[in-house]
Amino acid sequence: MRGAFIVFEGIDGVGKTTQLFTLFHELRGRSRKVVLTREPGGTPVGEAIRRVLLDAENQEMTPETEALLYAAARAQFVSKVVRPTLERGEVVLSDRFVDSSLAYQGYGRGLDLEKLAQVNMLATGGLRPDLTILLDMPVVTALGRLEVGRRDRLELEDTDFYDRVRRGYRRLASADPGRYLVLDADREVEVLAAAVMERVEVVLGLV
Repeated sequence: MRGAFIVFEGIDGVGKTTQLFTLFHELRGRSRKVVLTREPGGTPVGEAIRRVLLDAENQEMTPETEALLYAAARAQFVSKVVRPTLERGEVVLSDRFVDSSLAYQGYGRGLDLEKLAQVNMLATGGLRPDLTILLDMPVVTALGRLEVGRRDRLELEDTDFYDRVRRGYRRLASADPGRYLVLDADREVEVLAAAVMERVEVVLGLV
């Protein structure tokens, strides 16, 4: 069986974690070998960088520093997790990948998209997901799902920032419709899971 790299994207609060775990258990139930991981993170180095990036005390972090830290964690992630897993013919399910940087640091922070793409090309060696699932939802609804007292550095951003990020995601999806599955995340968990599985079956050649 061929491996596949499947990524969930979307602004904070849209329910990526729920859908990731649902798909993970569904594929495991079908005897597929699956690695469930996240960005930034997935490796000891990546998790250390994640703590720095999401620490609410690090408010002085510049957009450039933020983008480069994400890329550094991503380079380790691709080298140590994603490529070895795919080479074994297994499935990688990831919470976020390069498009998060384009949406958050590009559209959200206003950094140059072309330069971000170049940095991430170096970090990933050009690796692209086989499928990117974008869970889309109005910003106010999504942020309303987050616990107020436990928000990380990025989750503390205002609605204008998240509006830009959301628009960025939608533009990325429009520019690459063959790789994206865009779903209205403000629907029942079971309905979303069924739509995800239907597309994943095609990607994995299960139908």
